[in-house]
Amino acid sequence: MAPARTAQLLLTACLLTAVGACGVDAKEGTAALGGGTGPAKPAAAQTARDLQFGAEHRFASGITISVSAPQSFQPGPAAYPRSSRAAAFGVEITNGGADFYRLSGLSVVATIDGKPTKQIVDATQGLGGITDAGKDLQQGRSAQLTLAFAVPERPTQLTLQLRPSAAEPAVVTYCGAA
Repeated sequence: MAPARTAQLLLTACLLTAVGACGVDAKEGTAALGGGTGPAKPAAAQTARDLQFGAEHRFASGITISVSAPQSFQPGPAAYPRSSRAAAFGVEITNGGADFYRLSGLSVVATIDGKPTKQIVDATQGLGGITDAGKDLQQGRSAQLTLAFAVPERPTQLTLQLRPSAAEPAVVTYCGAA
């Protein structure tokens, strides 16, 4: 019986990851697990519930996340994966909850036109992913990190979905030009 439940949870997680967040019906910038009531709207269509880059969102767990506007840059020759252009985002996480928060729980998915785009790792430009992922963020403390994602040469609409942990029943969606 456990394998069937595991498969169902895995399928649900995959479906949530695959959904283009811009335009998914949600409440105050979040989409509850299994909360979809109909087909998703096109990924490029931003809704009033999606957050603009720079906005702050507080989850029920007390974790607050804000994402800066994207900064376009050219990844270096040692960057992985190779891309001619990328967009970097500053992410600030504040623990206003009752417990410690482990940074490794943060999930960030970037999509362009509903299709996932890859995170860029470029050590020469200080982009190494979630550094200090094994550390706990104490109550009342904040952490800043910079993440970058491959984007096409032309300006495009980019969507970021962030979930502070697998136990959090909601994601926050940021949409904007990159």
